[in-house]
Amino acid sequence: MAILLADPRVASVPLRENHEPLVTLGRSFGTARARVRAGLAGRLRRAQSALPVGTSLRVVEGHRSAVDQASIIAAYSARVRTAYPDASPAELALLTSRFVAPLEVAPHVAGAAVDLTLAGPHGEQLDLGTPIDATPEESAGGCFFDAPDIDPPARARRDLLARVLSEVGLVNYPTEWWHWSYGDRYWALMTGAKAALYGPVVDLDAPRARTWPWTTRNADERRAGLRRAG
Repeated sequence: MAILLADPRVASVPLRENHEPLVTLGRSFGTARARVRAGLAGRLRRAQSALPVGTSLRVVEGHRSAVDQASIIAAYSARVRTAYPDASPAELALLTSRFVAPLEVAPHVAGAAVDLTLAGPHGEQLDLGTPIDATPEESAGGCFFDAPDIDPPARARRDLLARVLSEVGLVNYPTEWWHWSYGDRYWALMTGAKAALYGPVVDLDAPRARTWPWTTRNADERRAGLRRAG
């Protein structure tokens, strides 16, 4: 069974923040101009260069504010609660984390993750089986990277995406074929790294990324951090 982001093993990974800045991805990655940590940006450029001629990476999201992350968690957890009315709080947290990470370990909030797909020679998004951000409920599980009922061309594109991103050190979140990360706690757990490199970013424009030491034990400090991040 896949390890989900709400698994306690993810939160237990130590963080050794390296304070790399957020940088803006170039137009070759699409019009979103997403911001990610510098180390991730370099790896994405290497992956881009490994794709066949006429195919490119199309990044639709990188860094996400803590406020936006909390909003997505609230909205999706409400939908999950409706779909699974008998779920315990722990089960609800796990089910929710199939689609959106808990704030404390969220790769997007750390600038460590991208949501991306493949584009064709004219910039058109290619079919990888489901739209980006299709929930498990909407896609009947088709959003999972290894979903069995994906047609062969879409499966081949997912495999191509996985090959070029894995070769530069990124890891996939298996319930979302489009979500890949580097340097966050989930990445560290899945690769066996001793610590994560990137924690939640507070000051987006600092030369060295300023982060907030999020914990589940200090709600007042977390709320203060949310106000600063917003």
